[in-house]
Amino acid sequence: MKKETKIIAGVLAGAALGAAVALILSSDKGGDMKNKMTDWLCDLIDSSKDKIADVTDRVKDKFAKVSV
Repeated sequence: MKKETKIIAGVLAGAALGAAVALILSSDKGGDMKNKMTDWLCDLIDSSKDKIADVTDRVKDKFAKVSV
């Protein structure tokens, strides 16, 4: 990925996370919305952990092949 692409992806991810947090914290009524957003955020974090673990495994495999 190019440096600019990484920066744009980071800014968009930060904006999405900020919007989610703002929605969760701002709505006093509608506990349902808070629950939906919390579930969505937890799912996002879980999927991110899975993707990072997958990438980590791939990198370890590549290094193992190179060092052999």
